[in-house]
Amino acid sequence: MEFVLACQKGDTEAFDVLVERHQKKMLNIAYRMMGDYDESCDVTQEAFLAAYKSIKKFKAEAKFSTWLYRIVVNYSKNRLKQLRSKARREFVSIDDSGEIKVEGILYQSSVNDANPGAQMERREREEQVQKCITSLDEEYREVLVLRDIQGFSYEEIMDILKIPDGTVKSRLSRARNALKDCLVRVIGDL
Repeated sequence: MEFVLACQKGDTEAFDVLVERHQKKMLNIAYRMMGDYDESCDVTQEAFLAAYKSIKKFKAEAKFSTWLYRIVVNYSKNRLKQLRSKARREFVSIDDSGEIKVEGILYQSSVNDANPGAQMERREREEQVQKCITSLDEEYREVLVLRDIQGFSYEEIMDILKIPDGTVKSRLSRARNALKDCLVRVIGDL
């Protein structure tokens, strides 16, 4: 909290510390929401800029991280809307599920895995999982990303998304079922 207070007083180095602490998690949230690494980097940078500009408005009623993650979720949602709108205007190819082709997915390959076939298979599976996550309705995707991928508690998700506990749980259940159905279709029996 001391860095937040220092930042509110104009200390830019304090904000650098906050960026360093939260950047990885914010980028991961944006990436899981959007499915595109380059767009996620842009969104994360824009979210930090917005946070910096409005940090004086931050009140310690919620945790700083909750406030920050809410900003990146909102920016991710807005960017997705822009991309979909742009795709319709430019007649960009959209696949059968109605999603924009997912490109630039970040893959974490294992340096120790000497089998190129296994690496390729793992990357293909990771791509299929990310496409299934991206194909979820926004309200389900955001809850799934925050709970199952980022590990936020139900209470933190309630604060970030400003929705009641029951809504978090029902959306999460629906998201998990939809994700499982999608994965069964693209990968096979789980």
